[in-house]
Amino acid sequence: MNECFLIGKIVSDIKYNFIIKSKNKAVAEFKITTLDNNMIEVYGYNEVADKCYSKLKEGDIILINGEIRSNGKLELKTI
Repeated sequence: MNECFLIGKIVSDIKYNFIIKSKNKAVAEFKITTLDNNMIEVYGYNEVADKCYSKLKEGDIILINGEIRSNGKLELKTI
């Protein structure tokens, strides 16, 4: 397991979708830029996805905790 903490600014709209026939029911995806100008794709499932969609918007600066997956994207655990 790899755990990382990042501070970044949301630079895209938050896409929220429902998933059919999966253990996860909802997913939210967006991109952030870190303080050193790296762009990272971020996604979260279920309750985290709900929180992202309802509380966050483009331009917000956030601190996130997650895991980097093999596809290079960051899976959110907490915001």
